[in-house]
Amino acid sequence: MSNNKIRKAIIPVAGFGTRFLPATKAQPKEMLTVIDKPVIQYLVEEAVASGIEEIIFVTGRGKRAIEDHFDHSFELEYNLVEKGKHNLLEEIRKISKLAKFSYVRQPFPFGDGHAILCAKNLTNGEPFAVLFGDDIVYSKVPCLKQLTSVFQKYGDSVVALEKVPKKDVVSYGVVSSVKIGEELYEIKDIVEKPSVKDAPSDLIIIGKYILTPDIFDYLEALGQGSSHNEIRISHGLKLMLVSRAVYGYEFQGKRYDCGSKLGLLKAQIEFGLKHPEIKKEFKKYLKETAKTI
Repeated sequence: MSNNKIRKAIIPVAGFGTRFLPATKAQPKEMLTVIDKPVIQYLVEEAVASGIEEIIFVTGRGKRAIEDHFDHSFELEYNLVEKGKHNLLEEIRKISKLAKFSYVRQPFPFGDGHAILCAKNLTNGEPFAVLFGDDIVYSKVPCLKQLTSVFQKYGDSVVALEKVPKKDVVSYGVVSSVKIGEELYEIKDIVEKPSVKDAPSDLIIIGKYILTPDIFDYLEALGQGSSHNEIRISHGLKLMLVSRAVYGYEFQGKRYDCGSKLGLLKAQIEFGLKHPEIKKEFKKYLKETAKTI
């Protein structure tokens, strides 16, 4: 039984966002918005709602907008005060107070595992969460909090799992596993982007993890140059499986893959239909538009 509290989360944001060019030519893909908030803020809010106190961003060139978003903006705050927009002022001030923010650079795009290694010194040997900017989950209990509950029971690394149509497994890390409880699996193997016929299951890993600090040993053991100069988290976890358990939890909630154009559009529509300011008019608009298309 582990009572370890997960206090830190690493969010890698060094990618180029090529699937969204030209929109991401001069802004990070993580700053693309779903209604009135950037995707990255949804992830930070999920982490904070799950008990995270410190967010470590692994950044790259052209990611300054992320740092600015989570920093104080004196000019903007002064402008809102002058105009008497106190509700907006409070909303803006909350962003920089969500957590303690740290930043470290990934100098070269050597894979998601390499990005995690860049943040090693900031984790202080503690277990930590990892969240990727593509996956927003709408759920009653934050997805990361669901994983944390599993970690606190077993004390081993936990990954978020989702069942997908078999044709979609080619884009993900797919697990071979044994079911040991409701929504809970003990992972036996991970196959990265298999063909449909070679996929061990229809359970994929999405971009949310709780990792024990020894993951760094396994990632370092892979060495630079692994898998076409990339160090992958999934490869580190495969090494970990040799000596200790790794669990998978089929989370409760709906995932939006905001790393794809269609996924981001779906999130825009469904979050728009829930948004208190616009949901009524937006629903009416969608109904009217559907009749004319």
